[in-house]
Amino acid sequence: MGENEEQDEAERRMQLARLEIEHEDYDHAIAALIKDGCDAIRLQRFKKKKLAIKDEISKLKNRILPDIIA
Repeated sequence: MGENEEQDEAERRMQLARLEIEHEDYDHAIAALIKDGCDAIRLQRFKKKKLAIKDEISKLKNRILPDIIA
């Protein structure tokens, strides 16, 4: 693995860590919104954003750890 490839992978791992933290933050925010009884539209927006982050996390994980066909 070349130096650029190692740097790219390190950047992907850092981005993954940031996205996982953001996903968890949205999870806590959604729980708080539900507890406080916020409006359904706002809650739906938060859930949609959380799902989009989850999709990004999945894509990034696949780039970091591609499936190995055995």
